[in-house]
Amino acid sequence: MTDKDNKTETSSSIDPELLITQMRRIKEHPCYDEKACHLYGRMHLPVAPKCNMQCNYCIRDFDCVNESRPGVCSKLITPKMAVEYVRDAIKKFPYIKVIGIAGPGEPLYNNETFETLKLIKENFPHLLKCLSSNGLLLPEKVDLLNELDVGNITVTINAVDPKIGAKIYSFINYHDEIFTGEEGAKILLDNQLEGIKKAIELKMIIKVNTVYIPGINDDHIIDIAKKARELGVYLQNIIPLIPQYKFANLRSPTVKEIRKKQAELDGIIKQMKHCRQCRADAIGKLGCDVQEQVYE
Repeated sequence: MTDKDNKTETSSSIDPELLITQMRRIKEHPCYDEKACHLYGRMHLPVAPKCNMQCNYCIRDFDCVNESRPGVCSKLITPKMAVEYVRDAIKKFPYIKVIGIAGPGEPLYNNETFETLKLIKENFPHLLKCLSSNGLLLPEKVDLLNELDVGNITVTINAVDPKIGAKIYSFINYHDEIFTGEEGAKILLDNQLEGIKKAIELKMIIKVNTVYIPGINDDHIIDIAKKARELGVYLQNIIPLIPQYKFANLRSPTVKEIRKKQAELDGIIKQMKHCRQCRADAIGKLGCDVQEQVYE
């Protein structure tokens, strides 16, 4: 077989509908395409309150409507409520193309996540479905996510070395057993990598979020980027630490440091440079949230 024949066979073996869907999952998702963030919006449904691990930078005990950061929302909603809120939101703001679940806890650790995704798929099949996760349960939940038409998944990976991970995570709760230190960090890492590999095999588009923690993982982020590229991850998002909880005494990286790190990583894996560290109930275009007009 000639090279020309091989290329023809490869091209003809690709499902055209899948290609169109893949393009939509990037070009209409405001997080995955910088141009899209000016054209399209996303809607986060705060249906998942419980979390199965404790990060040393995360606290979800309070909320301010003027605060934009992961892990906070003004109120929790039920799966049935989510359907009505989505219906209202896309009527008021037809530029919303993406429905996501990003907490305020760990979506894969909450049954409400799957109930909500099922209802969204049934009622709004044309909307893109997105989910953010710590990845601990991803290997065992990814097939279900695929059945529920979730095409974009964000996994937060802050270390690919359990020794560094042990400094970032207080504990993980894996199948009702608590693990700490390097043991817990290794279980988390192994599951993150396995889950991402499976998701990519299912043709999902993957973004990796990495919290930039000065003095902890700043010199290690390049290793995370290399591993993400090796797996086939589409995009990496470097998020500045918000000093709180056990890391309250640490500093947040400067804008200059973030830009320098992104420039360093750009040659390894595509970088997201327009993140707004969205709330778990964010609605609208990035930086132009309108959730108070929906979650009344």
